[in-house]
Amino acid sequence: MRSGVGLCLLGLLCLHSSAFVLALDVQPGVLIFCDDPSVEKAVSSAVTTFNKRMSTGHQLALYQILSASKSENGSDSVYSLQFTSRRSDCPVGSSKPWTDCNYLPHGRQEPISCNATVYMTETEADTKQVACLLDNYIIKERASCLGCPEEIDENSEDLKVPLSVSISKYNSMSDSTHLFTLHNVGHATRQVVAGFRFKLRFDMKRTTCTKAEHKDLNDLCVPDDKDSEYANCNSTVDVAPWRFESPQTNIECEAGALPPMLFTRRRPPGWSPLRNLLYDIPSATSSPPAAAPSKASAKEESSEEDTKASKPSVAPDAVNDSPFHCPSKAWKPFNPLHPAAPAKAATEEGTPQPTADGTFSDLDLLG
Repeated sequence: MRSGVGLCLLGLLCLHSSAFVLALDVQPGVLIFCDDPSVEKAVSSAVTTFNKRMSTGHQLALYQILSASKSENGSDSVYSLQFTSRRSDCPVGSSKPWTDCNYLPHGRQEPISCNATVYMTETEADTKQVACLLDNYIIKERASCLGCPEEIDENSEDLKVPLSVSISKYNSMSDSTHLFTLHNVGHATRQVVAGFRFKLRFDMKRTTCTKAEHKDLNDLCVPDDKDSEYANCNSTVDVAPWRFESPQTNIECEAGALPPMLFTRRRPPGWSPLRNLLYDIPSATSSPPAAAPSKASAKEESSEEDTKASKPSVAPDAVNDSPFHCPSKAWKPFNPLHPAAPAKAATEEGTPQPTADGTFSDLDLLG
């Protein structure tokens, strides 16, 4: 029974990811040329194997070989391959091999990433594993943990009651002659239990209201700036308003304000440890610096611009200076179809044109 469930799960994973993967213990190999005939034979076997396992759509055709390495396993040579492919105009199940197909000119423009492990002998190629990412990348998301504490914003309206009862309890149990009021919230979480459990980290500041004159905090109780005194607390508050019960509060406090580091945990949008470094990198749209660049830097910038200007997004015929000729040249040119812009004549025909004196006639209104 357990083996049957395992096989079902394995089948579902294969269908979901559109990748046929078999875990292999392959020793790291040495890099070899991407345009080596043996590498091309191994990649051809991998593409053919993948197409045989597809059930719908169009067959894949090789586009470029990105990297290849070779190791030995007994009498076999093990090729570890990284390559890209494109959908072809040959439907799945066709007797026509992918080598006789052309790329589909429409649909997805980006190449499809693939990897494979192929065992090679002098006469045969045996694809042990091949995987191609037919759809967009799958982004892993952490599943929500039901019943786990979740962080909430310190300005949330949900904190009003937990903070209020926490401060009220501190004022009732402290030895201070004055009432304290909220100063800052450093951290807050909420957890679903038999109600809501709030855990708070905050500090308070002494006010001008004395306990002898004021039983609770009110609008007259403002922070005392002349005689600053702080207290910081950890508080746990259980709230269940639908049960018409008073919040249960457990609080521990000590003298002094919260450490400043607790108020820097939230970063502005886009914050990064490399933020300052990124500002020093000139962008393509930014204006040139006032100081004249050195000859070396000018040469580098010029070569970069020339490369970007002369090399299209896909350059199958470009000279490859890589020591291992990787990536390889494209197997075939890819000529995508772009939606045609409306003809100028048709646009002008449907647009009323003014007369010689610059005005429109009554006939123009009939359109």
